[in-house]
Amino acid sequence: MPDSTMPGSGLGASPIVDVRDLSVHFGLRGGTLARLFGRDAGVVKAVDGVNLALAPGEVVGLVGESGSGKSTLGRSLLGLAPATEGSIKFRGQDLASLSRRSLRDMRRHIQMVFQDPSAALNPAMTIEEAVGDALRVHGMRSAAERRVKVIDALERVGLSPVELFLEKYPRDLSGGQKQRVVIARAIITGPSVLVADEPISMLDMSVRAKILQLMLDLKKDLGLTYVYITHDLASAKYFCDRIAIMYLGRIVEIGPTEEIFANPRHPYTKALLRAIPDPDPGRQLPRDLPRGEVPDAAQPPLGCSFHPRCSEATDICGWESRDLRTIVEAHWTRRSPEEYEAERSLVGDLDHLERPEKSATLGKEGAESARAFLDRVRSEAPDDPMWRGVDMIEDEGSGVRVRFHEGVDPALRRSGGVEVACVLYPEESEA
Repeated sequence: MPDSTMPGSGLGASPIVDVRDLSVHFGLRGGTLARLFGRDAGVVKAVDGVNLALAPGEVVGLVGESGSGKSTLGRSLLGLAPATEGSIKFRGQDLASLSRRSLRDMRRHIQMVFQDPSAALNPAMTIEEAVGDALRVHGMRSAAERRVKVIDALERVGLSPVELFLEKYPRDLSGGQKQRVVIARAIITGPSVLVADEPISMLDMSVRAKILQLMLDLKKDLGLTYVYITHDLASAKYFCDRIAIMYLGRIVEIGPTEEIFANPRHPYTKALLRAIPDPDPGRQLPRDLPRGEVPDAAQPPLGCSFHPRCSEATDICGWESRDLRTIVEAHWTRRSPEEYEAERSLVGDLDHLERPEKSATLGKEGAESARAFLDRVRSEAPDDPMWRGVDMIEDEGSGVRVRFHEGVDPALRRSGGVEVACVLYPEESEA
């Protein structure tokens, strides 16, 4: 039995799905010359060392912005995104060790509900053909037997009387009806686990709650376990038993839904919660959203990946040369063209700061002018978290070298009822 105290594990029952140290990397294609000489163009770490265990009958939500890796993690559970490292065990069997044929057979037990029902359905197939095709793929040759199963699946998802839908095509149905067909196709093989990738994001607001309630009813009736992928914390609160917050390929906080909402720890979780729209137009809430965009997964930040956008970042969060470039360029956006040209002549080009390094050189007209420039930049935003990461500024050549404190890349550690990857929450003792 897997250790239930490991990061991301469910409580109590032996997990039906157990993900350990999972990484999914995608190679980048460089230019023609790079490929000719065999140079590595780098990789995108879409999933980077994730641990997650699902207890039978549990609903676990994967929440994060676009580019956080949540969909890739979901697809990897079906073998659609092959694991680069780590293991994915379904009822104790490692999916990475299976042949293609065995993996296809295993997909009877792990099915996926896709985001866009219109794209998920073949427009040339009738509803009966689309829903029953999975049975044909898995060896049920009798059309009469498939029809019986299709009728039962369509009735379970609320498409009745069934006779009105069997001979229709996807174009004849509404968005909500098409998503019910997709769900019927997913459950017809009798799966134990459903991976639902943004199943309501393409639907009208009026039908979203109905689809979520349908999925909860199916969970109760069929004993399903769900992985619910979404960027919407509000729907995750309604639907999920546990929530895993993902950022740049990693889980940064995971715990019971009630605990995540009542006492969020990670600064990214707090920011996501502040971004939830409030239904009361008369109530003004501080949004305080993270600055900037999600970083490039091919060259993630050093230390904690969230630190460039974090308002609570400390001196050891992993500050680097690219952070200095960001704050200098933000300073230049507030300068006149004449001031910009004058300062640019003092400090030179910033392209060399794009390489992630723990120190950075600046200036070409002498150390004194470079220090004066940094003082002006800092005076505009003295409370910017980046300055906490500066260890020292020392003269070097015709400029200065800015050295940053050694950064920490935090792993998930226990904090109360959740696990969080943040230096603000040191590891709790056994007591």
